[in-house]
Amino acid sequence: MDNIKFEVIKKISDIRFKYNELGSIMNLNSNSPPSVFIGSKLKYPLVNVGILSPLERDENAWLYDDMKYWADENFQIGEVIKLRDSLLNSRFKSRVSDVRLNKKFVQIAQEVAIASAPVDVEIELKNRLVLDRKKDRIVSPIGMSAPLKKARITENAKIDSKVDKVINDEIKASEGIRYLYKNNFNEYALSKILSVGVLGLKKDKKLVPTRWSITAVDDSIGKNILEKVRAYPWIENYELFYGEFMGNQYILLFFPSVWSFELFELYLPKSSWNPSEQIKASTDFESYSGRKEYAFSTAGGYYAARLPILEYLNSIKKQAGVLAIRIETPSYWASLGVWVVRESVRKALKNQIMKFSSLNEILEGANSISKLKYNFDNSEILKQSKLLSQIKTQKSLRNWF
Repeated sequence: MDNIKFEVIKKISDIRFKYNELGSIMNLNSNSPPSVFIGSKLKYPLVNVGILSPLERDENAWLYDDMKYWADENFQIGEVIKLRDSLLNSRFKSRVSDVRLNKKFVQIAQEVAIASAPVDVEIELKNRLVLDRKKDRIVSPIGMSAPLKKARITENAKIDSKVDKVINDEIKASEGIRYLYKNNFNEYALSKILSVGVLGLKKDKKLVPTRWSITAVDDSIGKNILEKVRAYPWIENYELFYGEFMGNQYILLFFPSVWSFELFELYLPKSSWNPSEQIKASTDFESYSGRKEYAFSTAGGYYAARLPILEYLNSIKKQAGVLAIRIETPSYWASLGVWVVRESVRKALKNQIMKFSSLNEILEGANSISKLKYNFDNSEILKQSKLLSQIKTQKSLRNWF
């Protein structure tokens, strides 16, 4: 697998050397990973729709957009940046409702997004491409963009029969997501499919900005799993997990309790989102009945962290209250998108530190890790926890009964 990474990164370097003046590129014979990007910076319902591709055809094009693989193989931040900087976003303006008008460019973007393997494309640009990687909490960066003049798919894109089924069935988007997830389509594939407006009732189909589709899929899958988790018995012990990935450290505390979830995010000085000299923090919480409003403080990170936790509880057929503490360290020097949150939590869930018999023991254990790993006393943070306050109340009621 290291050979594939080496070959792709070497090819990127060769292409950069070959096209010394990137701005002169106007025509591409390439392939998409497959991937599209629906931008949300225009005044809604206008959006930018972009077909993503490297500058030249690459038999390993899938690697440019496979976040799950990057996490499994422990890619470094610089390696991901190289891959994403080498993607061109060939884009055009569209209204979100244009999916119902059979417009050519929209249809091409849809065919690329729902494909199960890289798609060969020919692209002609209207203007010179520009280098414009932007920082974003939710979406992965893209290095280059240019307005699209012409586009053509030069092969038959491979479409899974199950995707074809949900596209043509007259069902709600949420039902389509549920069906595909049950049939082993992960959240990365589902957010692409949702974004290009092929899911849902015909009258409701529309393009969805990528940043919205990512969080919508995390939330939708999470709610579906939660329906099962609420019916499971509680875990027997207090369980502590710890993991780190790309400078993001997660401490996960599981309590014998009804379902509830709280996320604290701590941004250490000089980390990606905190250039200051002071620690910054944000938090969101949900009780057994769930959230009714968007998690504005921690945003997409909330839903991305919650999803793998619910998947884990579903896998062990148990219910718990879960407190997640994210520590974003200076090692996380470039924001790569919310997938880093999701995969960091998954790594933490594979590393159970210890089981405890009491609430005090697990809190002391969590604080010990905090002090050992990043020299921080998290006791003040925990004093603000709504979940812990709820757990302590539940405990006293149980003892009384």
